Amino acid sequence: MAKTSAVERNKKRVKLAAQFAAKRRKLKAVATNRGLSDEERFEAQLKLAELPRNSSPNRVKNRCDLTGRSRAVYRKLKLSRIALRDLASSGQIPGMVKASW
Repeated sequence: MAKTSAVERNKKRVKLAAQFAAKRRKLKAVATNRGLSDEERFEAQLKLAELPRNSSPNRVKNRCDLTGRSRAVYRKLKLSRIALRDLASSGQIPGMVKASW
């Protein structure tokens, strides 16, 4: 099990990223628009820098939904390799069986 504080911090980052997504998208569009003047683009870049750091989507860490483990997490299932193996061995995941040859 991961530390509760790390899991909660990541949940906070997910929430902030969703909250500021629209504002961040608009400011990025203005900052990258070559048709606008340099002053407008620079001002948009400054406003973008004033947003909270944790509102950036690339600060969100993929974590296992069951254990909170941050490494070796399958994106589609949102499970770590260890949790996935335990669930598959106990027959909790339909259609998944342990390989044997």
